Order: sequence, then C-alpha cells, then structure tokens
Amino acid sequence: MLNNHIYNLLLQATEEHKSLWRIKSNYHDDAKDCAECSVFWEKLAKDKEQHVAEIEEMIKKHL
Repeated sequence: MLNNHIYNLLLQATEEHKSLWRIKSNYHDDAKDCAECSVFWEKLAKDKEQHVAEIEEMIKKHL
C-alpha cells in the first residue's frame, strides 16, 4: 500500500498531465487570434512541463 503522500504525488502528476494536455490541445489553439493569450498559454505549458518533471522525480525517489 502507498503512503498518502505518495498517492498525493501520483494524483497531482495526473492532474498536471491532464492540464498540460488541455493547454496544448485546446486552450493554445483557441487563443490563436490573440497574441497575448497565445504567449500566456505557451508560458503556462512550459511551467506545467516543469512541474510534471519535478513531480515525476519525486515519485521515482519514493517508489
């Protein structure tokens, strides 16, 4: 059985992946007519990618 904090990391990794997928698959495309929003979604996607990588490293340490 996993400790609660490991479960939380796995759950958060899932949420971050889902959010990143939505940004790349929908939000960024929907904002194509607005340069400011397009830049925002690109920045947010990069932030999410970093969060995913950090969480994955923490998960690896605990499993």
